[in-house]
Amino acid sequence: MQATETGIKETKGWAKAIASPAQEFGPETLPLISGQIPALLQGSLYSNGPRRLARGGLQVGHWFDGDGGILAVHFVGGAATGLYRYVRTAGYIEEERAGKLLFGGYGMMPPGPIWNRFRRSLKNAANTSVIALPDKLLALWEGGQPHALDLESLETWGLDDLQGLTEGLPYSAHPKRDPKTGDIYNFGVSFGKTVLLNVYRSDRSGRIRKKNAIPLDGIPLIHDFVFAGQYLVFLIPPLRIELLSMLLKMKSFSDSMSWQSGMGTQILVVDSETLKPVSRGLTDPWFQWHFGNGFSDSDGSVVLDFVRYDDFQTNQYLKEVPTGRTETPAKGTLWQMRLEPQTGKEIEMTLLCDRPCDFPSVNPNSVGQPWRYTYLSVLSDEADLGRELLSDIAVLDRQTGNYQLAKLGRNRYGSEPIYAPHPDNPDRGWILTVVFDSNSCSSEVWIFDSDRLDSEPVCRLGLPEVVPMGFHGTWNPNMA
Repeated sequence: MQATETGIKETKGWAKAIASPAQEFGPETLPLISGQIPALLQGSLYSNGPRRLARGGLQVGHWFDGDGGILAVHFVGGAATGLYRYVRTAGYIEEERAGKLLFGGYGMMPPGPIWNRFRRSLKNAANTSVIALPDKLLALWEGGQPHALDLESLETWGLDDLQGLTEGLPYSAHPKRDPKTGDIYNFGVSFGKTVLLNVYRSDRSGRIRKKNAIPLDGIPLIHDFVFAGQYLVFLIPPLRIELLSMLLKMKSFSDSMSWQSGMGTQILVVDSETLKPVSRGLTDPWFQWHFGNGFSDSDGSVVLDFVRYDDFQTNQYLKEVPTGRTETPAKGTLWQMRLEPQTGKEIEMTLLCDRPCDFPSVNPNSVGQPWRYTYLSVLSDEADLGRELLSDIAVLDRQTGNYQLAKLGRNRYGSEPIYAPHPDNPDRGWILTVVFDSNSCSSEVWIFDSDRLDSEPVCRLGLPEVVPMGFHGTWNPNMA
């Protein structure tokens, strides 16, 4: 084991990617390592994640606390230009000037004397996801407003209220775009005398046109939801915040959460047109971070899939990541639920994939509609659960049950699979993933045919600097 400048002792290959803060680069033309860029692949890949996990010799308290950094790869005329920039949030700028961590986050209190906990607010890390709008890119984070960036240069423009996030309402990291209308749905949980689930519907420009506030029981953690055509579905796990420890600044947000399996998982169904609640139901306890997709079936039921964990051990595992050494096993598996939307009652639960996985994604043209293929990040065959990160990518054919696996190779770690639709064929496209190769300590962008994931990538592009593993990204087609 070798100690690095951030104090991480490398025990697994992936730890090399986070041992030093990511270095900005570009814009510059990316070299071909193998294959050719598909001629019809025209647009931009964006990827976000916590890329700086330490300052002044002090590590952040949780993977969710790192500063957000955006990778952009622009594909034009058979060539690719890459650039990487940190999101210049107010907290990032202040800590950059000070040369040390100053703020608290999801999994840490502000460093220094205890009175700092009352002087410093949480830092909006802008590190979780992105959505491309016609005139800007939004860097998203759970607990605050999005940051707007230039689509080409990634210059940070600042916080954006989308003409509707009044009084600092948060805008979460998993918006859903209806491919039929272009409308964008999202939510944010706000805390006050009443805890509210704020649900938003925006036009294709991102401007919020309608919103509604739905009271919640207690203070839950809601990370994602599913758009299912006529409905929005929220599955609220039996996890609640201990309010007193939060108010007294005794614990971080992460450490204040209590798993209460006896409560069960709440099912909240919301009408996508009115944004009003339709029903509330209750089912077995579990935890989920992410959904794949959903739709309203012809029989009136709603079908959706998501990655399910038995409990909240996944949070401890993610807390260990900045140390470069994980030990907590947390297995997520892909499930399908069928529910009755008018009552919120679960009709059927089916295990679709028992392989450890997460980050499910679909063709963006299939969001909210019946779909066939779900793409996933999965654990390598040789990997130890709890000690390794998800590394390979796979696709599940929900119609046949067949499963294709893209094995990236030993000590290579792929990111969330991003689907880029073919401009002329609705049944085809490409899967893009950012790969960290710990054998050479380098990063690449790999491109696969969506229907031949188990074949060699059609193209591999080199990146000039290491881009640490991140969370979520998006594909923005070139509409010119």
